[in-house]
Amino acid sequence: MTDHWKSAIAGGIGGGALALIVLFGASKFGMLPGSDREMHDYLMSHPAIIYDMQSKAQAEQDAASEATQQAAVDKLGLKAFFDPRIAFMTGPVDAKTTIVEFFDYNCPYCRASIPAVKKFYETHKNARFAFIEFPIKGAQSTLAARAAMAARHQPDKYLAFHFLLMNEESVIDQDLLFEDAKKAGLDVPKLEADMNDPKVDQALAAAHSLALAANVDATPVFIIDGKIREGALDSDLLQKLTKS
Repeated sequence: MTDHWKSAIAGGIGGGALALIVLFGASKFGMLPGSDREMHDYLMSHPAIIYDMQSKAQAEQDAASEATQQAAVDKLGLKAFFDPRIAFMTGPVDAKTTIVEFFDYNCPYCRASIPAVKKFYETHKNARFAFIEFPIKGAQSTLAARAAMAARHQPDKYLAFHFLLMNEESVIDQDLLFEDAKKAGLDVPKLEADMNDPKVDQALAAAHSLALAANVDATPVFIIDGKIREGALDSDLLQKLTKS
């Protein structure tokens, strides 16, 4: 699953198949019309049955997937996500509220979440964050992730750079990348040099390995106070999830 549309389509197909199986089973026991024509007419007259069953099947599939992910996160332990070799971290080490985010700079759902994440960061200095670059949308996303990882060598500029990239509307290419680097106050020649550091490759590989271990295969994925949550967030939902 590389995005939420793919998941929705797959769930819809699976839900539709399940609905038909249930309906034909009911027909066999005389609970519904039995002939093809009768079944067709019945479904055409009651289309909500299929939609309801699709929704239920999708909800059950999502719940099972989330349970698998949560079990993986619990097994790894939260400390695995607050690893300086993998994540950029900010906030008190002993914070009660913790937010981990796996993201891709060209992911629309990540961009949709950034107003809520930025607002929460600015208003909750007692929270601890771990930002994990997880580029899954091609070469340009990988380039942006490499630049962000290199920006960690200028740590006081990282978040300004991160938020600038996340607020872009177009695909981030090299020109846009270095434009935002200048706006964030980064030393661009140093950034370019640091992007070629082998440690960046190691950090990218480690982030992908951690995502694999946590059954994370989409963006954004948040781990909020130890609980995993996939998909875009707004401020109301983030406040609810953190209970703060």
